[in-house]
Amino acid sequence: MRSFLIAVAALCFGQAAQAADLPFLRGSFQDEPVAPRRMWDGFYIGAQAGYGSGDTKFGGSNSDLTSSIVANTLVGSETGVTSWPLSFSNQSGHSEVYGGFAGYNSQWDDIVIGLEMSYVHGKFGGTSSGEMARYSLLSDNNYHSVTSRASSSIAISDMGTFRARAGYAFGNFLPYAFGGLALGQADIVRTAFVGDFVTAGPGSTTPASLLGRQLSRSLEDGKYSHLIYGYTAGLGFDMAIVGGLFLRGEWEYVRFTSQVDTSINTVRAGLGYKF
Repeated sequence: MRSFLIAVAALCFGQAAQAADLPFLRGSFQDEPVAPRRMWDGFYIGAQAGYGSGDTKFGGSNSDLTSSIVANTLVGSETGVTSWPLSFSNQSGHSEVYGGFAGYNSQWDDIVIGLEMSYVHGKFGGTSSGEMARYSLLSDNNYHSVTSRASSSIAISDMGTFRARAGYAFGNFLPYAFGGLALGQADIVRTAFVGDFVTAGPGSTTPASLLGRQLSRSLEDGKYSHLIYGYTAGLGFDMAIVGGLFLRGEWEYVRFTSQVDTSINTVRAGLGYKF
């Protein structure tokens, strides 16, 4: 009897093992293949070109020169000439740009963050001037006809930005936003002039030799290949095409808060390679 039971158990176990190997008992649905995900990790470099527009504001850019001219003078203390709103006109211009970029990405699932350096060469800036005059009786009992005149120019040729990027990968398509520090190379030339024509007022004790003639002084400040600072922000996308090659489209805003306030917007296309 014992031998019979052992034989029956062995037979049942063998049949169960064979049944477990049948595909329809394990399930007729197979796991779906997982599509390969584009990895954006690593270093990359590229070249870029595009078009940009610049807006330059000159108001107040020469006030420090005017202050130096009238320091410790009656005109400076009583006329407020350093804060006169000279009639500067803002300037706008356009330029083609070209340059390159390089950076490094790190990817966690579909989130991509990185650091990047970007450089473009172009021609932005402008020139403006303003003038204003006032006639007043000052505490020396003389009439002063004061004229303030100034001019400013800025020419920005090279811009470099150092920015942090954050994006979300949709396979081979990576939209991103960025922000960071901007540096530029510029030529800045500023001039200022203050003229004072004095005539006798009631009770004047000023010698006649000092009346009826123009007293004037001017200053000029020129800075060439000068380093200017600012900030940058913008949006863009990278799109992988084949191997490590990718296409880029980008909009970037840069503002330089130097003595002459300049804002630059550029739209660029680029071709890069990810190692």
